[in-house]
Amino acid sequence: MIASTVLGLALASAPAVAHADSTPGTNAPVKVTLTVQGPDGLLFKGKIRTRGHEVTTATGGTHRCDGTNGGANPSAVPTPTAALDDAARKRHFTWDGTWYASFDDYSVDTIKNVSGGGSAYWNISVNGTSTPVGGCQFKLNAGDQVAFTWTAF
Repeated sequence: MIASTVLGLALASAPAVAHADSTPGTNAPVKVTLTVQGPDGLLFKGKIRTRGHEVTTATGGTHRCDGTNGGANPSAVPTPTAALDDAARKRHFTWDGTWYASFDDYSVDTIKNVSGGGSAYWNISVNGTSTPVGGCQFKLNAGDQVAFTWTAF
C-alpha cells in the first residue's frame, strides 16, 4: 500500500517528458549497465542489451513496457523496467511488480526475492538521477547507467 502511494505520488507529480533528449524515439536495442542494489549489498551488475517490449510479471500480468506508456514517448523506446526484465531472463533471476493501469506502469516490488514490503521500495535511477516517470516510460540511451536501489522510507 505504501509503495503504491509512493508510486502514485511520484508519477502524479512527474512531468510528461520522459527524457531530456531531442533525438526522436527509436526502439533500436541499446546496451546499458544495470545495477541492482539490495539492502544487504549488490544483487546484480552487468551490461544488458535491451529495447522496449511486453513484460510479464506474476502479480501484474503482461503489459507493454516500451516508453509509449502514459504517452511519455511518441514511439517505442528502450526503458529501465524492460532492461530489468531482459537481465532477469538472460541471467536467470526473478523479479515481480504490480501493474497500475492508472499510471500505465509497473511498480517493481521484488527483485531476486528481496521485497520492499511496507518499509522500502525499489527506486529507479538513470545516470545517478531518479527517473521523473515510471520505469516503462523513461527513455534509455546507449551507455546509460541504470540502477534499481532498495530504498527505505
